Amino acid sequence: MIPIIGGTCTGPEASGLVLPGGADWNLVREDGVTHLWARYTLRTEDGHHLMITNEGWGTQDEATMERIFAGGGGAPADWYCRTNPRFEAGKGPYAWMNHTLFVGDLRPPTRGDQVTIDVHRVM
Repeated sequence: MIPIIGGTCTGPEASGLVLPGGADWNLVREDGVTHLWARYTLRTEDGHHLMITNEGWGTQDEATMERIFAGGGGAPADWYCRTNPRFEAGKGPYAWMNHTLFVGDLRPPTRGDQVTIDVHRVM
């Protein structure tokens, strides 16, 4: 379990802060595939709270992960990780996110203590 202690979100549909208190659970299966499951909260710039569950799959080998956690970063050629972020919003300007499909592309980390996920709405 990896604690999520904060971060930022910027985009055309929502921007804000990732609040501390979430966590990311990773399970490396026997076939080398990593199952990712994270749950965290985003406070938007206009004060709304979005609960996010982000689940996906990655195929990074052990040498790549060791290099990332040692501070060496991951090379795009050695990295594949896609997710399905699901948003839970109350009534208001973000309610549309409750019934919209999103795909996340987790970029190769440049350091072991942060990630960047490009999130795209599927039309």
